Amino acid sequence: MTDRIRVLVVDDDAAARALHGRYVAEVPGFAVVGSAADGAGAIASAQAGVDLVLLDMRLPDISGVEVLHRLRTLGAGAVDVLVISSSQDQVTVRQALAAHVVGYLVKPFTADTLRRRLEAYRVERSERADADRDRALSQGDIDRLLGTGTVRVPTRTAPEARPKGLASVTLERVRAALDPVAFVSAAEVATACGLSRATAQRYLEHLVATGVIDLAHRYGARGRPRILYRLAPAPPE
Repeated sequence: MTDRIRVLVVDDDAAARALHGRYVAEVPGFAVVGSAADGAGAIASAQAGVDLVLLDMRLPDISGVEVLHRLRTLGAGAVDVLVISSSQDQVTVRQALAAHVVGYLVKPFTADTLRRRLEAYRVERSERADADRDRALSQGDIDRLLGTGTVRVPTRTAPEARPKGLASVTLERVRAALDPVAFVSAAEVATACGLSRATAQRYLEHLVATGVIDLAHRYGARGRPRILYRLAPAPPE
């Protein structure tokens, strides 16, 4: 690719935005085209046209995880996201990875660490573009292309490539417990399938990672997100 990769830096800390922007500017082939201090600004700027978002998870209005969810829901799936955050709890990390981010860097990090990650991303992006040019489009891809102008590359894992320890029969049972409209919790799926919550969670995480189901977040009085799941809507016929 000869064009520069357009980067949006999102962080509620002005000093961090400036620092990370300088780090990016030092890497050949990348250009900072904007910055945002909150989730709303990040979503608006990402939709305006960027290639890569450097996204903090702790934002003043909505969480970085919610930003990821809204970008995918609003059809901005072609925008790549590299998480840059001090958040290291398992819930946040797993939610970010389930949203198919291209990386997760824990703050603070050095300019060299970010440079290596960006250079690896540039190679991955180029290889992905080459694969896209050779890929035949399905009817669903064509319909999405007509409606949005972009085709999201499927990331679903073939059934035979499912992680070790996940049984196909149980996987289908978990899938059958989900609805394409109503969201349900992992606890509700566990009850419906006769599984422990931890086991149901493993299957749900696999289905999220392979694009079979969507997740959403509902925030309680204490601000802790409750994760809900439903079957991903089928593409229009």
